[in-house]
Amino acid sequence: MTNSQVVAANTAGEHEAAKLALPVLIASLAAAFFLIGMHLVHGTDYVGADNDDVMRLVQIRDLMAGQGWFDLTQYRLGLDNGTQMHWSRLIDVPIALLIGLFSLFGNVGQAEAAALFVWPLLLLVPLFVGIAAAGRNLGDRSGMLVALFLGVFFVIVHNRFKPGAIDHHNVQLVLVILMMAGITDPRLSRAWCITAGISAALAIAIGAETIPVVIVVCATIAVLWAIKGRPARRGARYFGISFTAALAACFFPLTSPSAYGLLACDAFTGGFYLLGTAGGVMLFFVTAWFSDKTRLFRFSALACGGAIIGVAAVLIVPGCLQSPLADLDPLLRTMWLDRVTEARSVVSQVKYGPEDLAGFYAVPLIALGVCFWQAWRGERCWQNLVFAAAIAVAFTISLVQVRGSVFANLMAIVPLAAIIAEKQVAYRKSNRLGAAALQYACLALISIQFVWAVAGMLAVDGVDGVKTHSTVAEENTEDCADPKNLRSLAAQPKGVVSAVSNLGSDILRYTHHRVLSAPYHRNQSGMLTQLHIAMESEVDAAALIRESGVTLVAFCPTDPEARRIAQEHPDGLYALLGSGRVPDFLLPVDDTRDNPIRLFRVVQ
Repeated sequence: MTNSQVVAANTAGEHEAAKLALPVLIASLAAAFFLIGMHLVHGTDYVGADNDDVMRLVQIRDLMAGQGWFDLTQYRLGLDNGTQMHWSRLIDVPIALLIGLFSLFGNVGQAEAAALFVWPLLLLVPLFVGIAAAGRNLGDRSGMLVALFLGVFFVIVHNRFKPGAIDHHNVQLVLVILMMAGITDPRLSRAWCITAGISAALAIAIGAETIPVVIVVCATIAVLWAIKGRPARRGARYFGISFTAALAACFFPLTSPSAYGLLACDAFTGGFYLLGTAGGVMLFFVTAWFSDKTRLFRFSALACGGAIIGVAAVLIVPGCLQSPLADLDPLLRTMWLDRVTEARSVVSQVKYGPEDLAGFYAVPLIALGVCFWQAWRGERCWQNLVFAAAIAVAFTISLVQVRGSVFANLMAIVPLAAIIAEKQVAYRKSNRLGAAALQYACLALISIQFVWAVAGMLAVDGVDGVKTHSTVAEENTEDCADPKNLRSLAAQPKGVVSAVSNLGSDILRYTHHRVLSAPYHRNQSGMLTQLHIAMESEVDAAALIRESGVTLVAFCPTDPEARRIAQEHPDGLYALLGSGRVPDFLLPVDDTRDNPIRLFRVVQ
């Protein structure tokens, strides 16, 4: 590029950033103020309501207390050797730094509360940057503004960005929308392609859930190059090299040298690093060597490179071509996974929560239709097809595990915003109520996930269903995990606790004990032991308790899992305790008689 071209490009980039800044700031502040207000009115804890938020805090505390950087073992979870977690330190570090910063101005508890309050709100800015840029790519400025409006609704409906939400899924959402904004940039500019490449690498390093979407992004940039040739060469090269460099920058600092050869399907290990690096390097070199060749030659070169990487994937990580939960014990699938909303398949969702189906699936389906319609009309054709591919992959994942729907719903915002903006322009031109106004209003209404969620509850449960749905969790648990109800447990001598999995993370947070069970698939042995203790007869339960070293049994009769076990296994330990009969090997702890959690000491 000549000096004048560089200056022109820099000026255009600055102008583009300026146009994004104010709308992004307004959307971020609007969402933040709403979330803060709801938290101040309804919040009861500074940690998010999800078990993963609590467990993340436990992991951060262990790191700050001196646990090794490469050591992700949760020693107080599961059987004797603990449980090897797979969560990335990339999330631990910024939150730990915030806690350290705020500890300069208060005690540890206040520092934790401040850090956990601030962290998810900080993520709103890059989230809305991605939404705004992607909305502009598909619908110009008006599409950008509508996308930001829909994005605010998305944020306040989901719990991913509420104060206290420190699970990694909010960061993954930010990275996914930044990837999509980068690869749909009409100019495939250096800045946005580098942003997309780095975001793709970080998404893989943080969690395996986003790998299918990352694969779509990588394939998209490669196919765009194959179609366009030299005009797409610069963007594809910058994506490939930034993706490769960012993978290396994540892998080596986060992985112990002794674990370089480790293969795991649910974490960023050597297998994924090798395959990702191979793909990035392959993209860089084919674009460098073959950009001036014919389109057929470019596609052939990509096909050969893709085939080599595909064979390598089958050889290196053959087990990862299926769900990481495919080998889950059938008992855990029945008693745990099928009851976890975000882990349900669409079939399980029909069985256990049909009222939520529309909220999960309607908006992405509509967005897919819009993408194909716009592409057929020739409106931002390749950008719409890129979004269609990514939404389709996330939607397919959501049919297997509902958790994929949050990514599909986020990406659906952009193409829907573009067509809403188009109808808005048509309505303003007509300046009267009519077909354009009706289309605009209907599209705006059906593009909001919350509308479908409420409609689904009304359709299945009627008017009272909305209220029932919002309060069912509180009615089911009766505050078993409330910290005041765990004080008696915390006061007991350090030991091993047998309790339902939903209490596991809170026991780790509030007490010094080890707990057998918490809802994590890497803790299968501990979860199975806990379930069998709860289900088996008095004699067999006593044998399992002593074999696993349990010293305390914490029984919460109002917990859904405990109730179900007591009903389905009337001769089991939980049924016995639920009826008020205490076996000889358990001694009630007197000061828990008025506590929802009934605490028993194991008689040795």
